[in-house]
Amino acid sequence: MLIKFIELMLTCVIAYLIGSVPTGYIIVKSKTGQDIRTIGSGSTGATNVKRVLGKKWFFIVLLLDAFKGALPVILANLFIHAGANLGLAPVIAAVSVIIGHSKSIFLGFKGGKSVASGVGTILALNWIAGLIIAVIWGTITYTTKYVSVGSIIALFVSPFLMYFMGAPIAYVCYCAIGAVYIIYLHRENIGRLIKGNENKVR
Repeated sequence: MLIKFIELMLTCVIAYLIGSVPTGYIIVKSKTGQDIRTIGSGSTGATNVKRVLGKKWFFIVLLLDAFKGALPVILANLFIHAGANLGLAPVIAAVSVIIGHSKSIFLGFKGGKSVASGVGTILALNWIAGLIIAVIWGTITYTTKYVSVGSIIALFVSPFLMYFMGAPIAYVCYCAIGAVYIIYLHRENIGRLIKGNENKVR
């Protein structure tokens, strides 16, 4: 029992540290010398990186953050026997990595809004659901020109999609909790959408 507990705690810590790696911050700092936290929305995510480095780096950071989200979940599935912990290890890894991305220990517990990392975790839990959510995000973002709208709607539907695909209840609960957390991180965007002054994708 103690070994199982230690495994889960190590999963939590390692996933959090991987999530905390501030890819957007590192790339902008290396390319321009600027601190992305002082630019635009202050987020380290792909959308804010685009304001500084353009579309190419938007997609690079998006993919890196998605990979960063998927990696701890994949590692948890590979190295921890699911039967030993009721399948909690990949879910704990997923929760920890999105918290790490948004509250990075390397940036004074600041970061991005965990959308790409969150989609990466879902891809690792259920690749079909993850692809559908990514398509929903891309379609709504392209149609509305608001990244925040695409993000909020895509994450909102994720627990329902997981449920109807017959995923384990732990995955459904993770998607529900993750959706609430990520939507909460978008509270300022929601306020700007209501006021009609949210920035569009150009």
